[in-house]
Amino acid sequence: MATLAELQADLDALRRIRNAGVSRVRYDDKETTYRTDAEITAAIRDVEAQISDLQGATVRTVRFTTSKGL
Repeated sequence: MATLAELQADLDALRRIRNAGVSRVRYDDKETTYRTDAEITAAIRDVEAQISDLQGATVRTVRFTTSKGL
Protein backbone atom coordinates (compact mmCIF):
# COMPACT_ATOMS: atom_id res chain seq x y z
CA MET A 1 0.00 0.00 0.00
CA ALA A 2 1.20 3.49 -0.81
CA THR A 3 2.28 5.93 1.86
CA LEU A 4 0.38 9.09 2.65
CA ALA A 5 3.08 11.21 0.98
CA GLU A 6 2.90 9.12 -2.21
CA LEU A 7 -0.89 9.33 -2.32
CA GLN A 8 -0.80 13.08 -1.78
CA ALA A 9 1.71 13.44 -4.63
CA ASP A 10 -0.55 11.34 -6.87
CA LEU A 11 -3.55 13.45 -5.93
CA ASP A 12 -1.69 16.68 -6.68
CA ALA A 13 -0.59 15.29 -10.07
CA LEU A 14 -4.13 14.21 -10.97
CA ARG A 15 -5.51 17.63 -10.06
CA ARG A 16 -2.84 19.33 -12.20
CA ILE A 17 -3.71 17.01 -15.10
CA ARG A 18 -7.40 17.77 -14.76
CA ASN A 19 -6.83 21.52 -14.51
CA ALA A 20 -4.55 21.46 -17.55
CA GLY A 21 -7.16 19.61 -19.59
CA VAL A 22 -4.77 16.98 -20.95
CA SER A 23 -5.78 13.43 -21.69
CA ARG A 24 -2.34 11.78 -21.92
CA VAL A 25 0.29 11.84 -19.19
CA ARG A 26 3.84 10.48 -19.35
CA TYR A 27 6.07 9.96 -16.28
CA ASP A 28 9.53 8.57 -16.95
CA ASP A 29 8.75 5.29 -18.71
CA LYS A 30 5.03 5.16 -17.81
CA GLU A 31 2.21 6.58 -19.90
CA THR A 32 -1.45 6.88 -18.93
CA THR A 33 -4.25 7.95 -21.25
CA TYR A 34 -7.58 9.13 -19.84
CA ARG A 35 -10.55 9.06 -22.17
CA THR A 36 -12.79 11.48 -20.32
CA ASP A 37 -12.82 13.99 -17.50
CA ALA A 38 -15.02 11.51 -15.62
CA GLU A 39 -12.15 8.99 -15.53
CA ILE A 40 -9.80 11.58 -14.06
CA THR A 41 -12.47 12.57 -11.53
CA ALA A 42 -12.95 8.91 -10.57
CA ALA A 43 -9.19 8.52 -10.10
CA ILE A 44 -9.12 11.63 -7.90
CA ARG A 45 -11.97 10.28 -5.77
CA ASP A 46 -10.23 6.93 -5.43
CA VAL A 47 -6.99 8.53 -4.23
CA GLU A 48 -8.94 10.79 -1.85
CA ALA A 49 -10.66 7.72 -0.40
CA GLN A 50 -7.32 5.98 0.10
CA ILE A 51 -5.98 9.08 1.87
CA SER A 52 -9.06 9.17 4.11
CA ASP A 53 -8.57 5.50 4.98
CA LEU A 54 -4.95 6.10 5.95
CA GLN A 55 -5.85 9.13 8.04
CA GLY A 56 -8.66 7.27 9.77
CA ALA A 57 -11.32 9.72 8.63
CA THR A 58 -14.82 8.87 9.73
CA VAL A 59 -17.78 9.28 7.41
CA ARG A 60 -20.76 10.70 9.24
CA THR A 61 -24.31 10.83 7.99
CA VAL A 62 -26.89 13.36 9.07
CA ARG A 63 -30.49 12.46 8.38
CA PHE A 64 -33.21 15.11 8.59
CA THR A 65 -36.82 14.19 9.18
CA THR A 66 -39.44 16.89 8.74
CA SER A 67 -43.18 17.04 8.94
CA LYS A 68 -45.98 19.59 8.96
CA GLY A 69 -47.02 18.43 12.40
CA LEU A 70 -50.37 17.12 11.26
